Amino acid sequence: MKQLSGLFIYPIKSLGGISLTSAKVTDRGLEHDRRWMLVDQNNRFISQRELPQMALCKPALLPDSLQVTYQPTGETLLIPYQPQTNEFAGVTVWDDTCRGQFVNTGADAWFSRILGIDCRLVYMPDDSLRPVDPKYADADKITSFSDAYPFLIIGQASMDDLSNRTSEVIPINRFRPNLVFTGGDAFLEDEMAHFVINNIHFYGVKLCARCPIPGINQETALRVKEPLKALNGYRRKNNKVWMGQNLVHEGLGVLTVGDVIEVLEVKEAAVFD
Repeated sequence: MKQLSGLFIYPIKSLGGISLTSAKVTDRGLEHDRRWMLVDQNNRFISQRELPQMALCKPALLPDSLQVTYQPTGETLLIPYQPQTNEFAGVTVWDDTCRGQFVNTGADAWFSRILGIDCRLVYMPDDSLRPVDPKYADADKITSFSDAYPFLIIGQASMDDLSNRTSEVIPINRFRPNLVFTGGDAFLEDEMAHFVINNIHFYGVKLCARCPIPGINQETALRVKEPLKALNGYRRKNNKVWMGQNLVHEGLGVLTVGDVIEVLEVKEAAVFD
């Protein structure tokens, strides 16, 4: 039996994640997931790819605000769930530009000081509709400030397989999934074309090509060789390494750790170099 074993959100793109026991599914993914983002002076997103120390900023959900703690110093910042400005701009994530709302000058100053770069914090309002890549999913599917899709799923068996190949336990936070499950063989998620959790339908649209972030220790912000070195040996294709599958969905509701996953359709497994 396949069951949800982990639920994760990353409220501010490329900062730390939050592990949840239950989460609401919205039109663009899990509630609060990547609804905030840091941008540079050109309103383009910044990430751990350029600033690994972003990993040391850990968020927490409070009743009326998002709290971010910078682990090395213990400094905290409270971010209201509703932005405090009426300032909007087109902000860029990869090749997409969508509408973002600046949060407040205090947050801008705090992150600029902590990260050592001039940056601003933006929020994606409900009326900002960013479509997923139409090459892989229907045009009516939307996402937040994620790289491309509203969900990423990885099987625990896949993580165990990877850890066995590296002789160390690779933490799941290196891969930043939203959904983790138990049951089935390693990399079963590659073949999951259509599945249902708690009456919400999910569709596997594209395997996830991994950037350098899995090679950043999320507790120290140091760059390390594993697990990318191991993945390069058996999950490589077209000069990229692949881990996890991107998803789109139909339906709203709540997901809870322990929910049963019913696979309705599978597709051919990927072949790697």
